Amino acid sequence: MFNLTGVAETWRTLPGVAAVSGGEVEPYLADLVEAICDGNKLARFPGLTFPDGTRTEAAPPLRALDDSYFPDFDDFPWDRYPNRIVPILAGRGCQWDKCTFCSDVISASGRKFRTRGLQSVLVEMQIQAERYGSKDFMFLDLKLNSHPAMFRGIARDLRRYVRGAQWVGTVHVDQRRDNGLSRHDLFAAASGGMRRISFGLESGSQRLLDAMRKGCSVERNEDFLRNAHDAGLSVRCTMFKGYPGETAEDMEATADFLERNSPFVDRIRFNDFMVPLDTPIHRALMEKSSDVEALRLTGMDSRRAKGLYDRRVVDRAYRRAKARALRTVYEINRRPLREMARQFDGLM
Repeated sequence: MFNLTGVAETWRTLPGVAAVSGGEVEPYLADLVEAICDGNKLARFPGLTFPDGTRTEAAPPLRALDDSYFPDFDDFPWDRYPNRIVPILAGRGCQWDKCTFCSDVISASGRKFRTRGLQSVLVEMQIQAERYGSKDFMFLDLKLNSHPAMFRGIARDLRRYVRGAQWVGTVHVDQRRDNGLSRHDLFAAASGGMRRISFGLESGSQRLLDAMRKGCSVERNEDFLRNAHDAGLSVRCTMFKGYPGETAEDMEATADFLERNSPFVDRIRFNDFMVPLDTPIHRALMEKSSDVEALRLTGMDSRRAKGLYDRRVVDRAYRRAKARALRTVYEINRRPLREMARQFDGLM
């Protein structure tokens, strides 16, 4: 988020900061550290904001992902953790890139979707498994199915590179004709070692999903949940309450959705809505758009890259619907996890 002016302006004044970097620094990180340690000028590096407020040119998204070195976790205290779960990135950014509330797509690594080659990803996983004695992986991609061929390739080929590999990842149940998440794809992923699949459900109201520009439908989300559960995958999702314009009817639809699909979900993170800085919804609130009049911005927390707001007092019907939704969330979250996904518990 340091490529956002307001965020960089706040962080540049912290004591001891030499510069704030808003780029993907892998190609020049070592050179940057050496320059800081040697007291050399940093103006040749892109995406920097200095304590005096001056800046270098904006850092472009890193495109040649396959040219980056594999991460080195040799100094990580693996002995302090019950399970060795190695993080992996197959691509950066998001193919959809339209959700009104998403802060990732305005950050340096999210402005444009880029993918690695399948072979590069599989070789990295093979090497990391040998280095750290692990067969468990967590994909950090915003949307692992941005490139459906990558999702399918991992499911098909990973266990030829890492025997007994197990993995988890996050997807977006979008409405492309081929989004890589068909029933067949999900069964293949489970057979290929996938143990948990996460996605942003956000709401059970189609009206609200459309307002968020989520690019998904209630019906397709339901099909996905049931197919993933049938395939043996542990399903997690994120949701939030209080999106601008949300009504009692929207919350009723969410409560209905959760009650219908409770058996197919293992865990739900149900948050209060947050307004990330410089996102489309933040700009609409700043402009006092009539579509988002349900929230009133009261200030900015640039250090945490979010807007502060008051929400109008909601009616009793909304409170009743919210209580019903939260009861279902509680019942889901108190159930035991599927056995094969328990080693990944604690990772969202």
